[in-house]
Amino acid sequence: MLSNIDIEAGAMLHSVSEAVDWFKENKHPDLILLDIQLSDGLSFEIFEQVEVKSAIIFTTAYDEYALKAFKLNSIDYLLKPIDDEELEAAIDKFRENLPEPHDLLVDINQIKKLLINPLDINYKKRFTIKVGQHLRVVDTQDIECFYSDQKATYCYTIDKKNYLLDVSLEQLEDQLDPLKFYRVNRKFIINIEAIADIISYTNSRLEVKLKHFSDHEIIVSRERVKDFKKWLE
Repeated sequence: MLSNIDIEAGAMLHSVSEAVDWFKENKHPDLILLDIQLSDGLSFEIFEQVEVKSAIIFTTAYDEYALKAFKLNSIDYLLKPIDDEELEAAIDKFRENLPEPHDLLVDINQIKKLLINPLDINYKKRFTIKVGQHLRVVDTQDIECFYSDQKATYCYTIDKKNYLLDVSLEQLEDQLDPLKFYRVNRKFIINIEAIADIISYTNSRLEVKLKHFSDHEIIVSRERVKDFKKWLE
């Protein structure tokens, strides 16, 4: 498939150990097409042993949801079975946007986290929140949204109450079920069950109206609109 688009494959490596040895002894290529599962382990183990200075296109059978973050760390990903046109498009993307070496480092911990089967993750089902001298247990399903305000993080519940939390929105993203909660912008994570209406907004953005929360406008940032629509499905 590569030869059909004038790409010369300099080497074909089948295992983590073989790849580590090869990268230690050879000049690194411009581009690596990298499978996740190799004969002796997962390919990200390569990067724990040697710093690879090549652009990467992942080729994998993992589902689309888990692969979203690969785009943050690589040129592209190709879902098996690989299509000729998609391969050529990925190669064109590499040629047009040849990254600098310092942009190519792979975030191993992020990839490990995203390769976990979502069904194996125990997402947070409830929060224990301090209210004065008391503790209140709030079920996650009863929270309409999480939001940040004045460098603090709050949750808003279906009984129209705000509670201060001791975690950041970034930490909450890892704790919440992504099928039910989505971060629409830097300040808001919303519950899909709490959506009352979605309205077209300026500059190709969307405004989300929740069933009870009305303290602030909730705007889906333009760069997230496409993913937000997919999430709704």
